[in-house]
This record gives sequence, structure tokens and C-alpha cells, in this order.
Amino acid sequence: MAKLSTPARKDLPKSAFGLPGSKKYPMPDAAHAANAKARATQQVEKGNLSPSSKAKIDAKANKIIGKK
Repeated sequence: MAKLSTPARKDLPKSAFGLPGSKKYPMPDAAHAANAKARATQQVEKGNLSPSSKAKIDAKANKIIGKK
């Protein structure tokens, strides 16, 4: 996965994030999308993320990755 620098992350549009309102879970490419899914799963297990937010992240990531 390519490193996403702070300036590059700041330049991403809100639509490139799994949670655009809080600009969390950036997904500029398929590798970042897969990573966002994994991190979201971890956060749900820890109780830091709701299952509905995880579902939104997963749906967006699946579109980027190309899964149905």
C-alpha cells in the first residue's frame, strides 16, 4: 500500500473517505479501501465504531475494490 502523506490526505475530496463527515478511513485506491475495511472491523470489535458506520465503510470500499 502506498503511503498517504498528510498533504495528500488533506487534498483528497470528502467523497474519498469512508466517513466523509469526519474525514476518516481514506480510500484513494483499492489498497487503502481494503485497509479501511480491516480497520473498521477492528474498531467495531473494540466498541469504537457502530455497525452501521462499518456497513457504510464496507459498501464504499467494496465499490472501489470491485466486489459485489
